[in-house]
Amino acid sequence: MNTEQHDSEAISRVREEMIKPEYITGLSTFFKVIGEESRVKIIYALSIQEMCVGDLAEALTLSQSSVSHQLKLLKLNGQVKSRREGKNMYYSLDDHHVVGILKESLNHIVHKMEEGCL
Repeated sequence: MNTEQHDSEAISRVREEMIKPEYITGLSTFFKVIGEESRVKIIYALSIQEMCVGDLAEALTLSQSSVSHQLKLLKLNGQVKSRREGKNMYYSLDDHHVVGILKESLNHIVHKMEEGCL
């Protein structure tokens, strides 16, 4: 027998203000995409400046094939865009909201580490 009492006002408010299911799915996908270490490095590097695969690989000490693979995923998910210049493909961020999210997340991590929580 369940004797737990529920706060119907709280339940109603949450139900009314809950984000749409498709936005929840989008958020989940977004965090999965940016939630991998080499992709975080690539996004941060591209927040500094546009780069080609070879330069990204060298700057981040990653293999070119790894960088290419990660860029493909980031491009498919709308995080980066590319442009061709001669034989080279240059990549940049497609949406600078990502930088704000990354920097705010970094501030959170630094704060938690300073508190000894991480």
